[in-house]
Amino acid sequence: MSADVIVVGAGLWGSACARHLSEMGLATVLVGPDEPQDASSHTGVFASHYDEARITRRLASDTDWSRLAQASMARYADMEARSGHRFHASVGALMVGATSGFGSEFMTNTLDVAQSEGFAFQAFSGGALAERFPYLSFPEGTSALYEEDGGGWINPRQHVLAEIALATQSGAQQIRSEALRISESANAVTVHCADGTEVTGQKVVVACGAFSKAADLLPGPVPLRVYARTVAFLELGSEEAQRLQDMPSFVYVPPGTERDSYVLPPVRYPDGKTYLKIGGDPEDHELHTVDDMKAWFRSGGNTDVAGLLADQLRDLMPGLRVESVSHGSCVTCFTPKGAPLIYPQTDRVFALMGGNGAGAKCADEVGRLGALLVSGQGLPTGQYQSDFRP
Repeated sequence: MSADVIVVGAGLWGSACARHLSEMGLATVLVGPDEPQDASSHTGVFASHYDEARITRRLASDTDWSRLAQASMARYADMEARSGHRFHASVGALMVGATSGFGSEFMTNTLDVAQSEGFAFQAFSGGALAERFPYLSFPEGTSALYEEDGGGWINPRQHVLAEIALATQSGAQQIRSEALRISESANAVTVHCADGTEVTGQKVVVACGAFSKAADLLPGPVPLRVYARTVAFLELGSEEAQRLQDMPSFVYVPPGTERDSYVLPPVRYPDGKTYLKIGGDPEDHELHTVDDMKAWFRSGGNTDVAGLLADQLRDLMPGLRVESVSHGSCVTCFTPKGAPLIYPQTDRVFALMGGNGAGAKCADEVGRLGALLVSGQGLPTGQYQSDFRP
């Protein structure tokens, strides 16, 4: 099998890159396995999009992340209509944090970005915040910015399916297998897959998230730091889910800290149950090797951290009625400059990775930027502050 461009990694960013490449008219092959049916016994690679909800918002404390989100969100409706996959729930998004003192830069910077970018938002504090969101309780000295139009959450599984559907509509081919090795010659690059398939192309994009650190993929090391993350799921009964049906997603930095937590509103999961989800580990636990990452995904997360997160959410939502608490595992990849990595390692091999905890909502634009670079058009000038290199 041959292609102009091979995209290795069929997650949020890889599928988006493949979509844009194929719509540019390039013969594209997307390589990556499906989600494992049983994570606890799976021995291959994993991805962090195996979930039903991720926050989406234009509000951000960094201009580039806001612009990446704005560009992606502007295409959600078209993607849904053309692919037949619905993934966006516009339930609103809140950013909450201290108005002064240590950690207040989060809200100061978020307000500055929102004002400079000019999209619609509302500001709340004190009694007005409590009146607008009566099921949430934040301490004194906090304020909030609310993005009602478009903010909310996306279903990452459905987002990936939408991108793949659009890619295949434009002629892209998909190989549902893990890439074990990439070899480069003077004239081509070849991806060797676990099922024995070999794909040869002119260029390859590696968009495997944390697993981009695998030894036989990229020719050079990638400056990614990978951290284990636990998420807690609080099951709600039907009455409680109905009571909270208008709840937005939110990100919260408690006064006196710089470490945020994020909360997803009631979302129905494939098991038929409805959950609130909260993430935000109190400490960082770095994963150094691919084996470490696989073991972490198989573990299902840290029970103690899940308990702390559940207690934190109960404090923020007095009177919350919870049926049960469960937990899951994922990872977050951080880059040296806090921006995505979109750059060539050689003339034929390109890196596309580094979500920094903010990458799901921006996937379509990050994928587009990767496609522009690989196609030879180059990244747009003047639109982003970062050059997206290490």
